[in-house]
Parts: sequence; structure tokens; C-alpha cells
Amino acid sequence: MRVKRMLKILIFVSFLGIVFVLLCNVWVVVSTRPHSYFSVDSVPSNQVGLVLGTSKTTSAGEVNLYFKHRMEAAARLYNEGKVKSLILSGNNDSRYYNEPLDMEKAMLKLGIPKSALLLDYAGYRTFDSVIRCKYLFKQDHITIVSQDFHNARALYIAQNEGLNAVSFAAQDVPAGYSLRTLVREYLARPKAVLDVHFYRPETEPNNEMR
Repeated sequence: MRVKRMLKILIFVSFLGIVFVLLCNVWVVVSTRPHSYFSVDSVPSNQVGLVLGTSKTTSAGEVNLYFKHRMEAAARLYNEGKVKSLILSGNNDSRYYNEPLDMEKAMLKLGIPKSALLLDYAGYRTFDSVIRCKYLFKQDHITIVSQDFHNARALYIAQNEGLNAVSFAAQDVPAGYSLRTLVREYLARPKAVLDVHFYRPETEPNNEMR
């Protein structure tokens, strides 16, 4: 009887967890949709674009299409006059892995002047990138650049932190390109809701910009 009771409790808790994940995903996507843009012509102009980092290559050593398309999208925004500068925010775990520096090199190859690029080496998570954009870079009107599925979470964080933010969706990747990335994002959205409203995780607001 005790085993059955424990099993019922486990099933009930699992059910609540699944419902919570589903509701958070729906809420994050629906609440940010009015501020998500897919056309460079329709996206509002802002002083700054916040480009969210990712690895430049896949685990197989090939070009990461997420990275490639984000850089191209950011370059389009700048070239069309939709932003005047770009904050390149990403992870910098070691001298062998440096997302902001990789992004800067890619942007320079796309013809974006170095003077328009600001590097944030402590964007370990999307939450960090948004928080640092507000408190360290002193920006409150921003255009977030990433793939659409990622933009929803970043926008949700930004809006709840009091930023006037919109997003511009980089070209998506082919279906099935990275199932792990999509699953991770699906689970990251409820964590973003908890971070914003309950946990308030610490970031590194004073970490050096280079």
C-alpha cells in the first residue's frame, strides 16, 4: 500500500511538472509575440542590438548554422540602420572558447566596423546577457538578435526587467538540425519564469568588458 501511495504521489507530481512546463512555454511565447519581428523592414529602430552568443562550430567541427545566421541577421540590422551598435554577449569559459571574440571576428568579416561592436565576455546565460545589457551597458531600448525560439525567452526576461525590447529573428535552421537545442530551450523557458519571478540568480554585473 505504501508503495502504491508513493507511486501515485510521484505520478501526480510529475503531472504537475509537465503542466507547469507546458504553461510556461505557452505564456513566454504568447506574451512576447507582439514584440517579435521577422522582417528587417518592419523591426523598429533602436540604438543597440544585443546579439546572443552560441558556439561558432558544432561538436563535429562544422559551421554552426545558429551562429552563422545570427551574425548575418545582426549585420543586416546594422547595415539597414536599424541599430547603431551591437553588443556581442556570450560565454568565455577559457582562452580556447570565446564566443564574443568569435562573434567579433565574424562581424568584421561581414563588414561591420570594430567601432560599432561592444564585447560582453560574461554572457554565460541568456539571463546574464540581458541583465548586463541593462545594468552594465546602461541600455533600456534594445533589439535582441537570435533565432525566434530563443528570442521568446530573452524577450520575456527583458520585458520583466523593465527593458523596452523587441527581437529580430535570425534565419532558422533546417528541421531536425539540433533536436537537443530545441528540447533544452523548451525546458529553459520555465526556468526563465522562475529566475525572473522567484530565484533572481546572481550575475556578474562588474565583470570586465574588453
